[in-house]
Amino acid sequence: MKRHLTLLGIFLALSLASGADVAWAANPAKPLSDKKFDTLAAAALEAMKQKAAELNIQGVAVVSYAEGDNVLGWSSKMAVVGHLTDPKASASGNNLLGIAYAKSAEMARTLKDSGTSGTAPMTGEFGWQGGVMFKTGSGYLIVAFSGGKSEDDVQVSKAGLEVMKKGL
Repeated sequence: MKRHLTLLGIFLALSLASGADVAWAANPAKPLSDKKFDTLAAAALEAMKQKAAELNIQGVAVVSYAEGDNVLGWSSKMAVVGHLTDPKASASGNNLLGIAYAKSAEMARTLKDSGTSGTAPMTGEFGWQGGVMFKTGSGYLIVAFSGGKSEDDVQVSKAGLEVMKKGL
């Protein structure tokens, strides 16, 4: 009888201790609605434009939201901040939108800021810094900028990410 009471006590203690997890699982964080994402994205893109102007750079800003624990799809908005391409940046020129999305794609795969994963870039990735991300309760915010030096691109992206984080 003593053994049964001891086992019952242990079972009750474990049940109570895990109760918080059960309550949390019953009320998981809500994903961003399309309307909320659009509002946050517009504010983030504006902050990125302002930061790029402060740094005297031009390029392309991209903000995305991916619901869930893995990136299997996302909603995104972009804005040209001065120019879409930089024809003089390399022998064949640079498509800044393509670079910003390559940074975003790298983050979707690694779940780390672009250029910081410590792994070799895959085809389609450059391993360049300039994109930042944040894990929310319901998914990931992914923000990237291309057009300046990597350290400037990171500053512009962080400005956008901070606006999105504050709005959650």
